[in-house]
Amino acid sequence: MTAYAIRRFLSLIPVLFGVSLLVFTFIHLIPGDPAVVMLGERATPESLEKLRRQLNLDKPLFFNTEAAVEKKSPAALFQSQYFSFVSRILKGDLGESIFTKVDVATELRARFPATFELSVGAMVVALLLAIPAGIMAAVRKNSWLDLSVMTAALVGISMPIFWLGLLLIYLFAVNLHWLPPSGRLDVGVHLTPITGFYVVDGILTGNFEATRNALRHLILPALALGSIPTAVIARMMRGSMLEVLNQDYVRTARSKGLAERVVIWKHALRNAMLPVITVIGLMFGTLLTGAILTETIFNWPGIGKWLYDGIGARDYPIVQGGTLFIATVYVIINALVDLSYGFFDPRIQYH
Repeated sequence: MTAYAIRRFLSLIPVLFGVSLLVFTFIHLIPGDPAVVMLGERATPESLEKLRRQLNLDKPLFFNTEAAVEKKSPAALFQSQYFSFVSRILKGDLGESIFTKVDVATELRARFPATFELSVGAMVVALLLAIPAGIMAAVRKNSWLDLSVMTAALVGISMPIFWLGLLLIYLFAVNLHWLPPSGRLDVGVHLTPITGFYVVDGILTGNFEATRNALRHLILPALALGSIPTAVIARMMRGSMLEVLNQDYVRTARSKGLAERVVIWKHALRNAMLPVITVIGLMFGTLLTGAILTETIFNWPGIGKWLYDGIGARDYPIVQGGTLFIATVYVIINALVDLSYGFFDPRIQYH
């Protein structure tokens, strides 16, 4: 198991290298000159050239053949924008924002807890709704309950998050005044940050008023963000349970006179969870990477909204560093999901 885990994480190195190449390439495919965007069209050629030198935009994208020939040094071939980008990343330096002059790594550390807390909240909503719904739909196949669950899943997977978010704000915040429409805490509610996760920090500091307030702010964006994972996991749970319920060992357990709940929860569910775990892992990674719309609608100060603002401002270090960080988290989650299979199915052996 340990050897497999080491090999699995070592295999992430070429994946992350490929991700860095894609991130760098895609950001440079955006039309326009970043120097002109930052300084404006009335900027002088001297100021534009100075800024391009500061951002390494005066160097070739991938390989500096001209410098290699001029200096007669193979090392000069790598004096380019991409390899400068990679060398900084390997040193833990993601650069600093062009406009705010704030270190990108520092900004990521400050904003990641907000995105992670929202993603966990959305996944909790999805699991609490989807797994019981999928199990009941499979057990009551072709009943009105099964039809209702599948219809709700179809609606959930088809509903745009931005529309659902605005609908939730209008209904529960504007009309009913039950929940706050945006932000992580009400104005005037003070919380001493420890981990950056407001719900956890409220508990750790004994500030239960802030904990309740943070939870109230979390409900609407978690419902909006968790709508698609709920639908996907419910459909996968139903399909996996239907397949397992038709297996011989389930029929044998029933023939022994075991209670139906024992058959479902002890014999069927554990084996049905393997494909569902894969979907849960992928969905959680997707939540971390796809929270841009939700964070923007609910003014949630996480990585998604930060990236959205960075893209609009053509802030290269923010977009590159933020996207690479999210991709890294995504592939690590997938690796952890692979390692979790053995817990649910002892027959799986890692070599």
